[in-house]
Amino acid sequence: MANLEGSARDRGRSNSGTTAAGEIAGTEDDARFRDGTAGIAGIPDAEAGSALEIGRADGSDDTLRARTAVFFERKRPPRLVLPHPRRRPKRDRHARTRVAFLRYSYYDIVFKFFVEHVLDADYLPLPEPTKRTVELGSRNSGDSVCAPFKHILGDYIEALELGADVLVQFAGPCRLGYYGELQESILRDMGYEFEMLNFATVTGRPLTDYIEACKKKVNPNLSVPHGVRGMLAAFKMIEFLDEAQDFYLAHAGFEVEHGSFDRALAAYHAEMRAAANERDIAEAQRRGLESLRGLPVRRPARPVRVGVVGEYFTAADPHSNLGLERKLLDLGVEAKEVNVGGMTFKQGTKALSQAVYVSDKDVEDFKAINERGIKQYIQQVPSTASSDLMGALKEKGLL
Repeated sequence: MANLEGSARDRGRSNSGTTAAGEIAGTEDDARFRDGTAGIAGIPDAEAGSALEIGRADGSDDTLRARTAVFFERKRPPRLVLPHPRRRPKRDRHARTRVAFLRYSYYDIVFKFFVEHVLDADYLPLPEPTKRTVELGSRNSGDSVCAPFKHILGDYIEALELGADVLVQFAGPCRLGYYGELQESILRDMGYEFEMLNFATVTGRPLTDYIEACKKKVNPNLSVPHGVRGMLAAFKMIEFLDEAQDFYLAHAGFEVEHGSFDRALAAYHAEMRAAANERDIAEAQRRGLESLRGLPVRRPARPVRVGVVGEYFTAADPHSNLGLERKLLDLGVEAKEVNVGGMTFKQGTKALSQAVYVSDKDVEDFKAINERGIKQYIQQVPSTASSDLMGALKEKGLL
């Protein structure tokens, strides 16, 4: 009996007693709680009381500590401390992606810049088209589609034969916006596996949507700010190339040394094709125009001017029009397109019609042509009605 009482006293001392403030005090290793708020090491009152009662029931301080440890495990939220993760290197899948465009005049220079310096992928250049190119497109197209559709489809087939992974199509002022979807369907039916980056699906949206489409189809690691900046540079390159081409068409027919303008234009294109940023583009433009403007010409006071009219793709693409512009220049005339069938949107242009966007320089050129007595009109395709170009400029407040 004395032994039992001694054991009880020892247990009481080890667990201590309750003070007026509601504190249970024990040894330094024991948990404490005050005023019914803290409990045993953060355990609520009721659960703490249960732990004490269980500890007193079997007469062991170790039991109390064990039970408290159990409650610690139950109530403490799990914590996992990991080392700072290393940044994963960018995937290089896109570096092996080969991207091809359609053939379209001198704009392959812009296509190359866009693929290499915007998409950060591999540009797949196409060789000069042949009779087979047109035959491939015609054989796999319906009779009701236009000639440019067949030319472009033949380009895509040859690009896929050369190993292209991604084909690029874009919208335009005519049915070109529908070509990409139909051509993709035809090519897949032919058994080709590829991705189609069709900008017609995001036409009219912010440039960020264009970049998101590029990330999805070509390069998932593409930076949106970098992509937007690169696309703006590509638009500027288009403007510069068109400016140089206009100068070439207006003066090459009167060159003193035969072939001098062709050589200067080829050198200009080569330098522009090597451009990697906005500064390179601007410098190539400056040197190229200086070279063209420095060539001697014998221009008559009243030169013969020939306007090339018709479907805008055929009018602008020498492969489609069989080199018509060069033939006219060899005859000693000034070649100029006066039917504005379509001028695509560029940074800083204003909408003149659904298919025509003009810059301030375009307006000045139209005024100069009008002063020479040359009638200018807007006609998107032969089946649509034509409208007076100068009247449209006045209506839009651009004159």
